[in-house]
Formats: sequence, structure tokens, C-alpha cells
Amino acid sequence: MGIKLHELKPSYGATHKKKRVGRGIGSGHGKTAGRGHKGQKSRRGYGNLPAFFEGGQTPFIMRIPKRGFKSPNKKEYEIVNIKTLEERFEPNTEITPEVLKEAGLIKCTKAVKILGDGELTKPLTVKAHKFSKSAEEKIKNAGGSCEIIA
Repeated sequence: MGIKLHELKPSYGATHKKKRVGRGIGSGHGKTAGRGHKGQKSRRGYGNLPAFFEGGQTPFIMRIPKRGFKSPNKKEYEIVNIKTLEERFEPNTEITPEVLKEAGLIKCTKAVKILGDGELTKPLTVKAHKFSKSAEEKIKNAGGSCEIIA
């Protein structure tokens, strides 16, 4: 009829008997139960130390030199260059962070900065949180306007 679920068992040699420690001197695992004498590894609770524990030695993170400072209030800007606006948009278009996101030029609309890399030949109305001086100059020279979003 085939194999029955209750008749299944592992093939010979595939399993081993569980090591029963602390069961008397005759077992070969009595007295110290395979842990040797004294030391940290012989004690209870040794196995649940964190992976980064170094046996009481000064931890690595404390040994390496500390440099610099990261401000928690630093504002990060999504950056868009003038040349990208030139390539992607028609003349007299109003460009806002939402429009830039739809075009796939930025990931989020929190803070956008326009930089002046490249040339601009068409008038554009650009609304952003920040402009570099060169970008502002190029937009105005092309007949466009810059609006800073608060």
C-alpha cells in the first residue's frame, strides 16, 4: 500500500543519541559535565552573552577613536540641477517639488535645492526651498522666475 506516516523513521546512522551530562562518573560526562574546571565557560548563563562581548576586554567600539559630530538638526536637501530642468521641461512651465517628484527627479518633497550646473535657455517658473546663487542667476537670465517655499 505504500508508506504510512506513522511508519516513517530516519535512516540508520542519520541520528545520534542525546548527550546526557551530569549522570555519574560511569557515563563519561559526570562531575563537570564536559565543561572542564572553573573559568567563564564552566559557569551557568555563559551561552547567552551578546555576540559583541569580548570577555571583559575593553570592547572594540570603546577602543576606536571617536571623530566628528553629526547634528540631529541638519537639513538634507534633494538636489536638482539646471541642466536637468532644461532637458525635462517645456518653456513657461511652473516647476514645484510635486512636479519634480512626478517626473522622478526627487524622492521626497520635504526640501528641494536647485543648483546651477548646466545652461538654461527657456523661461521657467521654479518653486523650491533653496537656490544656489548661480542657479537663481541663470533662471532669471533665461526670463524665468524663482520662488522660495517657506
